[in-house]
Amino acid sequence: MDPDLLHPWNLSPANAIALQRKLAPKVVREDLLGPVQRIAGVDVGFEDDGRTTRAAVAVLRFPELSISETSISRVATTFPYVPGLLSFRETPAVLDALARLRRRPDLLACDGHGYAHPRRFGLACHLGLLADIPSIGIGKTRLLGDHDPVPDVRGKCVPLRHKGEVIGAVLRTRVGVKPVYVSIGHRISLASAVRFVLACSPRYKLPETTRQAHRLASAK
Repeated sequence: MDPDLLHPWNLSPANAIALQRKLAPKVVREDLLGPVQRIAGVDVGFEDDGRTTRAAVAVLRFPELSISETSISRVATTFPYVPGLLSFRETPAVLDALARLRRRPDLLACDGHGYAHPRRFGLACHLGLLADIPSIGIGKTRLLGDHDPVPDVRGKCVPLRHKGEVIGAVLRTRVGVKPVYVSIGHRISLASAVRFVLACSPRYKLPETTRQAHRLASAK
C-alpha cells in the first residue's frame, strides 16, 4: 500500500466525506491491469450485533470460475453505518482478508458501488486504490443516477448517468431478472468492467465472485 494513502478509519462522517473528495481524483479510470487469471470476490457481513466486521474474499480462477483460495477476517467495527460512507466501515476488514491470501488477485469484484457514488468514491474505488489492485463495483440496486430501460437480453447494458456524467452501466446478466449496476473501482475502464462482470455471470444475476464471497461471508 502506498504510505501516502494511509489514513485513520475512526473519522467523523464530515471528515470521511472530505477524505473521499480528496482521494477521488486519484482513481484511475482506464485499463491498467495485466493478464487476469485470478478474480477475487469481496463481501462483508457483521457479527455480534454489528460490533464485529467479517470480510470474506473468494478468489476464483478466470475464466473457469472455480475457487482457488479463500480468506476470512474479523475485526472490530469502528465506523457507524452511514449511507455513502460504507467503505470506512467495511474496508479495514477486507484489507486484512486480502493480506492473508497466499497470492494477490489480479482483479477485485466488490459487492457494492465504485464510481457510481455521490462523490465518485464508493467501496470499490476506496479498496482498489488502497490495495493498488484493479477493482470493479457491482451493485444489486441503484444508489443514484438515471438510465433508460435495459433490453431483456443477456449482455445488454445501458449507461447510468448522474448530473450529465456516465458513472456506470446497468447490465442485464440474465433474461427476466433485474439488472446489476456496474461501475469502475480503480485501474479499469467501464467497458472492461462490464465484460468481466458478464463473463463471471454465466448462470445467475450476480457474478460467481459475488455469490462465492457472500456464501463465505454468511457462513456460520
